[in-house]
Order: sequence, then C-alpha cells, then structure tokens
Amino acid sequence: MPTSLWNSRELRDATQGELSGDVQVHGVCIDTRILQPSDLFIALIGYNSDGHRYLRQALEAGASCVMAHDEAAIAEADLTDDPRLLKVTDTMQALEALGRYRRSQFQGKVIAITGSVGKTTTKNMLATALAPYGRVHASVASFNNHWGVPLTLARLPKEADFCISEVGMNHPGEIAPLAAQIRPDIGVISTIGNAHLGHMGSIDAIAEEKAALFAALPSSGIALCPEGSQGLARLTDALPADVPLWQVGTTEKAIIQLTQLACTAEGSHFHLATPQGETDVQLTAPGPHLARNAALALGAIAALGLSPQAGAEALHPFLPEAGRGQQRLLPGNVTLLDESYNASGPSICAAIETLALMPATRHIAALGDIRELGEFADAEHRALAKPLIKHDILTFCCGSHMKALYEALPPSLQGGYAETSVQLASLLRPALKKGDVLLVKGSLGSNMRALIALLEQPVPTTQHAPESA
Repeated sequence: MPTSLWNSRELRDATQGELSGDVQVHGVCIDTRILQPSDLFIALIGYNSDGHRYLRQALEAGASCVMAHDEAAIAEADLTDDPRLLKVTDTMQALEALGRYRRSQFQGKVIAITGSVGKTTTKNMLATALAPYGRVHASVASFNNHWGVPLTLARLPKEADFCISEVGMNHPGEIAPLAAQIRPDIGVISTIGNAHLGHMGSIDAIAEEKAALFAALPSSGIALCPEGSQGLARLTDALPADVPLWQVGTTEKAIIQLTQLACTAEGSHFHLATPQGETDVQLTAPGPHLARNAALALGAIAALGLSPQAGAEALHPFLPEAGRGQQRLLPGNVTLLDESYNASGPSICAAIETLALMPATRHIAALGDIRELGEFADAEHRALAKPLIKHDILTFCCGSHMKALYEALPPSLQGGYAETSVQLASLLRPALKKGDVLLVKGSLGSNMRALIALLEQPVPTTQHAPESA
C-alpha cells in the first residue's frame, strides 16, 4: 500500500474540521466520475453543481473520507454520525486550507507558471524535463484557477522533490491570492498577450496582473520571462528586492540564450546556454513556439541550480496532448493538427506557423471565435488574415467574430463560413482531400472539439443498387 497522502490528524489540523474516524487518504477528488478508491471526496459548490448531492455515491465508489458542510445534505445521505465524514464550515475554504497546510510542510522546490499563451504546454514540458532530477508533482490539465490551484497543492505528496503549479486568470486581481497560496521559489511567465483583453482593457493591465506572480517570489527566488516581453517594465517593477529577472531569448543580453534554431515538420533543434551550462535540444514536436516553451522550461531547471542537459534529453520525445498541437490522422488520410482546446491571436499565429511547416497537398485551417476580447474582437480577428494569406491557407470559419476574418480574406482562401462549429463540419468534411493538413483552433467556447468529433466519424460509403439483369 503506498504512503498515505493525508491521515485523520492532518485533515483535522489543516481544516479545523470534525472527523471521528481513523482514515487514510491516498488522493483528493472533487468529481465522483473520476474518483479512485481511498480518495478524499470534497463536496464543492460550483456554478451548476453541488458536490453534496454525491456524498453517498462517493463512499459507494470507495472514498475513504468525504468533506462536506451542508447539514441537510449530510443528513439526507445518512452521514451525520459516519466516521468517514469530515465536517467543515465551508468546503471551498477547507480545500484552500488543505493546500496551505501541505505547502507549509513541503521541503522541495515550487515553480509557478502563468502566461497569456503556452502556460499549460510549458508546464507539461517542465514536468517532463524535471523527471530525471527527482519526483515531480504538477497540476493536472489546466487546473489553474481558484479551485485548481489549492487542489494541486492538496494533492502534493510530502516526499516529492518538485511541485509545478499553473496559474490562470481572466479578470483583475486573480493571480495574487493564488500566488500567495503557491509561494513559488521560481516564477515563469510564458507570454504577455491579448488573451482576455476584453476583461482586462489593455496589454499593460494584463502585464500588471501577470506581474503579481513575480511579486510573490521570495528574496531567494528567480523570475523568468521571454526576452522583450510586452509590459516588461511592469514585470520588472513587481520584482521584490534581490530577485533577478532571467529573460529567455536570442540576444546576448538574455540570461537564457536560444540560438541556432532550426524548425522543420519533424521537430526543432536549437542550442541553449544557461548559467548552469549549455546543451543542444532536439524536439520531436514541430513549431517555433514549442522551442520557445522548451527554452523557458529548461531555463527554469537552470534557475533551480541544475544542469539542463538531462532535461533536454528528457524533452526529446515530448509530444503535445490533444487540443494543444497533437497530430493524428482523420478518415480519408487527412492529417489533423488539433489545437482545439483554446485560442488567442498569438496562439493562432503560432499554430499557423506550425501548419505551414508540415508537408501537405493543401494547408487548411478551421478557426472558431477567440472569446473575451470585448470591443477589440473584430480588429483582432481581422489581423489574422495576414499570416493566413502569407502561407496560402484555405480557411473555414465559424462564429460571429470569425466572420470579420473570413470577409477579410481573398475569395481564393475562403473555404466556407458557418455560425457554429457543428454547422461548419457539413461544409468542411466534403471539402477535405487526401494529403490535406487541417488545423483546427478556437476558444473553448467555440466548441471546436465538436467539429473534430464529426470529422473523426468514418466516411460513409455510397451504396449502389444492383443492376437488373
């Protein structure tokens, strides 16, 4: 049996809650659909759901303990006197308390990553690259908000050597309280871009919000960001005394220097120089943006005082996950470049650059709306016409804002337009041919995954009636 993540005493001490039984917890879960035996199930109240409805279901699925605060729900589930009930004043506050308690115990190094684009991929790359140096705990998927961050910390094994936490935001004032929970030793900003521009109002405001991560660093910490980032002055001003800023870039001024970059459809190669040594990096995944993400991840390893060579070797087989640049075949021998998880102007431009690297009969893009741009939306979408024209990409669009882009394209590159991703599938599917490479990208709310799901269905074969004799 593996070492328990939490025991009864720790649960009581961390949450100041009531727990009569002697339990051993091996995981922390907020969703009964993925609950594992011996998990602690936390009944959070969300926008559209209340975990208190699933207390009995969690125990039947093997949870060793359930955390709840709703007296009526506890009684309805017949758990009032159950020794497996951890009763707290508020489950969200108790989850945060678990995270803070575990962070206070943790003796390893903590790295926090935020950014307008690329934070999840950079986090995944860093988790891969750090594996040769010790046990790594990292946030799952994009668990980077007010519940994702404390959940990541609550799941942190005491014996881990490194913890990587992703930090997200879409409104002012969100990063500072998350960073205060994480208390990072190393802070990484992957990019400063126009994601959430509608909520934030300006690039400067976005930079100021991201800078809150750097402001949380201790005097022994190190901050990293791309060379020449937008809002760089605001990032620098936020640094505590004695905390250096390591810029990652191509000039001699960069502390982490990326040179000799060569990108092909088979991957990227570059040379990296750091204060902890130099190394050549060969990535299997294509795209200059992935090379930059890798340089940030390896720069963070150098900031930990480690030579980056083992990390570079570990990154060689790294491949993006579904929705974040994964490549796979669709029916009809069409190659899919799946970027469907989310989108911003810079990330679409980066995806177009990757698409253009890939050999193809035709390069095709299916693009859904970029959300949360407010009054800037139409102008930001129209700006995407330039790289699409440059690379001669046949473009299909869906969504009210993408219509502005579609109308800005020359007729030769207008593949088709529809209001929704599902409607777009009926235009796109018959247009695809063997040898095409298709990029699919859009904000999560554009539901480009539904488009891909329809494209992945087998191509129907035409049935012919037998000829009469």
